[in-house]
Amino acid sequence: MGEVVGAGLLAHVPTIMLSYEDRLLENNGREISLVPGLQRLRREVFDTLDYDTVVVLDSHWATTVEYVVTAQDRRAGLFTSEELPRGMCRIPYDYRGDPELGHAIAAQADAHGTYITAIDDPYLPVFYATINLWKFLGEGLPDKRWVSIGVCQTADTEDNLRLGRALGAAIAASDRKVLLIASGALSHTFWPLREIRDHGAADVENIFTPEAAAADFERISWFEKGDHGAVLDTMPEFYKYRPEARFGHYLMMIGALGEGDCIAPGRLFSEYENSVGTGQVHIWFDRPAHGWTRA
Repeated sequence: MGEVVGAGLLAHVPTIMLSYEDRLLENNGREISLVPGLQRLRREVFDTLDYDTVVVLDSHWATTVEYVVTAQDRRAGLFTSEELPRGMCRIPYDYRGDPELGHAIAAQADAHGTYITAIDDPYLPVFYATINLWKFLGEGLPDKRWVSIGVCQTADTEDNLRLGRALGAAIAASDRKVLLIASGALSHTFWPLREIRDHGAADVENIFTPEAAAADFERISWFEKGDHGAVLDTMPEFYKYRPEARFGHYLMMIGALGEGDCIAPGRLFSEYENSVGTGQVHIWFDRPAHGWTRA
């Protein structure tokens, strides 16, 4: 029987791919906390836990009429971002996929009232919400498999939770030990172009509004306490602050972990930081000894 052995809500912002010198220039001479946070997460979690496959819930991969899960044996190539090619240019990647798990996830669609397709096309694009985190957390671990699932732009909260339930059921029916990564931000409103360069530093006062920062901090406090029910109960209020991908990355993750019954507390692996108006943080949820939900 398979299981989820760890999960995280992780930031993938382009800044983490800049050189150390360029990061200092962007942040008034100071290192952002997101990069050393990922380096510590690699040392303490990804290099130490016993797992087979990483499933990335990719907030940059938007589908329309169904969820799509990757099912290639291997993904390899050079990645240049269409959004920011100046900062993410010809990044080499090479990692194993997990077609068996991908097809198993898709096979759960009907049982959970949703639509999921597994795609093994070698020309299927990759996105930096996956690649940036793989560079920090997966490169140099050739035996680990990485799978991505896109967010669906027509999905609502219930749809995302259904995808998560299907994902959790597929993992449980497999022999895989899985890490889940909800790759994306909290509040997610950018500053307008003429102002954006005035708000590049990581300081919280550069978040688009104080109210958005307060909403993010409230949810971080709930994550730290393991109060995922509070996060789910207040999704209508949080939508006012335009969480990235309508928070689909988190909702899919928590759907696989028991939804409001999940009590896993989060460990912060970074400070809460701005990225041109958006709220970013790394939070890792260790699997409680008795399981993800209330005993």
